[in-house]
This record gives sequence, structure tokens and C-alpha cells, in this order.
Amino acid sequence: MIWILRRIGVSILLVWIVASIVFLAIRLVPGDPAEMLLSQGGVAPDPAAVQQLHIQLGLDRPIGVQYADSLNHLLHGNLGRSLQDDTPVAGEIMRRLPRTLELIGLSAILALLTGLPAGLAAALRRGGIFDRIASVAAALGLAVPVFVVGTLLVLIFAQGLRWVSAGGYVPLMQSPGRHFALLLMPAVTIAFGLFSTVFRMTRAAVLDVSQRDFVRTARAKGVGRRRIVLHHVLRNALMPVITVVALNLGTLLGGTVLVEFVFNYPGLSGMLVDAVNARDYPEVQGIVLVISILFVALNLLVDLLYAVLDPRVRRA
Repeated sequence: MIWILRRIGVSILLVWIVASIVFLAIRLVPGDPAEMLLSQGGVAPDPAAVQQLHIQLGLDRPIGVQYADSLNHLLHGNLGRSLQDDTPVAGEIMRRLPRTLELIGLSAILALLTGLPAGLAAALRRGGIFDRIASVAAALGLAVPVFVVGTLLVLIFAQGLRWVSAGGYVPLMQSPGRHFALLLMPAVTIAFGLFSTVFRMTRAAVLDVSQRDFVRTARAKGVGRRRIVLHHVLRNALMPVITVVALNLGTLLGGTVLVEFVFNYPGLSGMLVDAVNARDYPEVQGIVLVISILFVALNLLVDLLYAVLDPRVRRA
């Protein structure tokens, strides 16, 4: 219990550090943020408009007051209002975030369901035909960019076979079948690259654990091969796999831009690109904060999974 509380405390500290960095990065970079937001085509903005934006963003107050207000607003879930349409940033993020999380979650499930058994089978039959074929597929997954994979899926399944639409989004409650049909291709696109990572890490981890003393001892005692693989090898090989998958999922939170663009999927990454292009400072800050907090939460979840898989972690 103390170990869990300590990890939660570290995560809260990391969130505070991230929020402070985001706050300082915007305000301490050279140049006036209000002038940068209002500048168009290199033309100097109206001083009155700059002053008005200073007041709107709270930039006219001392930086210490701004920092305290920023933390207070964050604690209450207030991420400011968009400069484009004056809507609450938190509301728009909460509308788009579940879409991106659903996309990444389905991609992770597909990658794990294919990568884990493939990596295990390849390691148990090292050098065999399946190992070679799966290794080539994994290499392709790492080498081929996601926008190429997405474009090929659109050409084959949307334009060629006409099984699904080329892209778009339909709410789950409106049409569950069409919702998952539109979600499947972008999820497979992301899962293809993630499969490669899961496969390679699983294969390497299983080969490493298989050579350890406790596995040799289990074999010498006459423990069945199935039990050795499932209870001794795979259980211990899962820890590095979980770490790599968690880090990749954290990266995907803000890195699905190309996939969302190819499939016209209205997720959080697309919102971040639009906010940057529009110089919508509150939206950019809010999205970066939310992605960072989710990344920290994901790492906390990984730490808790470690404790379940290996009780020795709790005593560290």
C-alpha cells in the first residue's frame, strides 16, 4: 500500500512539473504571445487589440499571479476559452478525447492479440519458417510509414472492394455498426506498426527468459512444457512488453495526426494541429496538458501492472 501511495505521489509531482513547464514555455519564450497570435502576414497588430488580448489571457498581471491562477484553473478543470469561437477548451477536448482513446485502445488490442502470440511462437520455433515470415512482416511494419499503410487500405478496401467508406466518423449511439466499420481501418493502420514493436519485444524477451536459471531448473524438475511457457517464461517476458506498449501508446496520444488526416477522423491530434495553425494559445496549452497528464497516468498504470506481475517490485 505504501508503494502504491508513493507511486501516486510521484505521478502527482510529475503532473505539477509538466503544468509548470507548459506555463513557463508559453510565457518565457522571446516575443509577446499576444502579438504572435494577432500577427498576420508579418503585419504588426493594432496595439489596442494586443492590449485587449493581454487582458483576455491574463497576461497583464504579474507572472506569479498568472501561475497561481493557472494551477487553480487546472485543479478545477478549467483550461480557458478558445480564441477561435470562445468555447470552453475543456469541453471540446472532452468531446474529441474519447475518439482518440478509442482509436488507440482498439489499435493496442489488435496489436497485442497478434503480436504476443506471434512473438511467442517465433521464439519457441526460432529460425523456422514462421519466425522468418513474421520477422519480415515486423520489419515492414517498422519501415512503412502509417500514411502509406492507411492510403493502401483506402485504395484496397474502400475504393477497390468498396467494403467500407474511405473515412469519416459516426457516433456509436447513432449507428454502432457503421461506427466500428469506420474505426477499423485507422485502427488497423496504427496496429500494423505497433504489432511490429510488440512482436519483436515479445520474441526477444521470451528468448532471454528461456535461458535463465529458474527456467532450466523447472525443466530439470520435469515441469511440463506448457506450464513452463505460460507460467514461467511468458509471465516474466511480459514486463518489457508492457513498458514498450505503454510508451508507444503515450506517444500515439499526440501522434495520430497522419492517421486522422488520411481517414478524416475528428480526434484530438487533428484538433492540436488546427489549434497550432490558428495560433489558438489556450487550446494548444490545454491539449498539451491533457496529453501529458494521460501519459503520466499511463505510466502509473504500468507501474501498478508491474506490481501484479512481479511482487518483488512492491518491495523495491
